[in-house]
Amino acid sequence: MNLKEFLKTLPKIEKGQKVISILSGGLDSTTLLYVLIKKYRKENVIAVTYNYGQKLDYEIRCAQETTKKLGVYHKIIDISFLGEVTSPVCSIVKKGKEIPRVEETLGDPQCSTYVPYRNQILLTLGFAIAESNNAQYVFYGAQNNDVYHYWDTTSEFLMRLNSVSYLNRKHKIQAIAPFINYDKADEIKWGVELGVDYSKTWSCYEKNDGNKACGVCSSCSDRIQHFMKAGIKDPLEYKINIDWEQGFKKFKE
Repeated sequence: MNLKEFLKTLPKIEKGQKVISILSGGLDSTTLLYVLIKKYRKENVIAVTYNYGQKLDYEIRCAQETTKKLGVYHKIIDISFLGEVTSPVCSIVKKGKEIPRVEETLGDPQCSTYVPYRNQILLTLGFAIAESNNAQYVFYGAQNNDVYHYWDTTSEFLMRLNSVSYLNRKHKIQAIAPFINYDKADEIKWGVELGVDYSKTWSCYEKNDGNKACGVCSSCSDRIQHFMKAGIKDPLEYKINIDWEQGFKKFKE
């Protein structure tokens, strides 16, 4: 599906209404923000970023730079208690477990990079923000590649969460994950067409100052693989050497 056709799949909004965009500063949510601006115009988009005590807090800075560049209203909410609560079992929050390498996550349906009930909490807060700002839709960047490891990125999760939201007697709010049936490589192609600056996005799970991503954690590996699949070189710098031409060739075969 091309970008024009994809944009037509998004719901329309009434005059004066807003949409909420959950923005981590990562690849998926940043691409989604550009999509929503294209569809609804920047003045109708509210970007919301959560500080939940994540190790990859450099992505929050990326979110700030992106929203400033695009002229989008941006709200950062501190829920760092979530990182404290989940640190005994989660590896991507401060004081949490050690970040696993990609080979350590293979075959694990719920690896340690999962933050317990994070998406339910983030989206529920998004519903509250939506109701307070005349918004009917809360968008987040869950996509097809996340479904295996994270139950809270599935279509069933989304459907059940929305069924609770629909109990609201006055303000019907719906969470939407437009990328949920698409590959990350599709996102990247659409993002490039929309002018996304992927050097200003962050995916690496290692705590970092943003200079170079590790290239070996599961998130970096997934990102690199899908840029290769899309046939586009990732502008982000990595600590490891990456043979992009060989990668492009592999996915063409």
